[in-house]
Amino acid sequence: MSSMLENYQRCMFKKNLPKIRWMNFKFLSKNFYISFSIVALIYFLDRLSKIFVIQLDKSNLGSDIFNSAYLNIVLIWNKGIAFGLFSFNEAYLYNILSLIISIIIITLIIMSLNNQGFKRYSLLMIVGGALGNLHDRIFSKAVPDFIDLHVNDFHWFIFNVSDIFITFGVIFLIVLEIVSNKKKNYE
Repeated sequence: MSSMLENYQRCMFKKNLPKIRWMNFKFLSKNFYISFSIVALIYFLDRLSKIFVIQLDKSNLGSDIFNSAYLNIVLIWNKGIAFGLFSFNEAYLYNILSLIISIIIITLIIMSLNNQGFKRYSLLMIVGGALGNLHDRIFSKAVPDFIDLHVNDFHWFIFNVSDIFITFGVIFLIVLEIVSNKKKNYE
């Protein structure tokens, strides 16, 4: 009697299995494609801009590519983290920093999977930018930075397209946190 029950359960499970798989795949595919597209677009824009600036630097035989009143395009190779902070000459410190960045990226990916809406997209902006810079850390042993915003003699840190997305992602997360805290205070 129990074998008939087991056969029936196995048969029903197999009958419903394709439906269950399809529902999960359908649910995951929409979020996956949107998330992957955001990260891929940011990564692609960053790679494209860096390749373009590096090629301009090679053809101009110098790092001053463009100069204006408020914007300079000047190629520098950054071995630190965002905006040239914590630059190291020692290879082991550089590798440790790259490993820490990799762990942070994995953590951000997990956080983005556990969030929805604007918070997810903010985290994905950070992931896309961080992957762009990590690519350069691994393959070039430094990150090319080239955007130099300035007013007269005051220059901001030189940065790249990845840094822009990372910065905006962090700003959006801060704003979301402030808004949600204000909502909680009014309730």
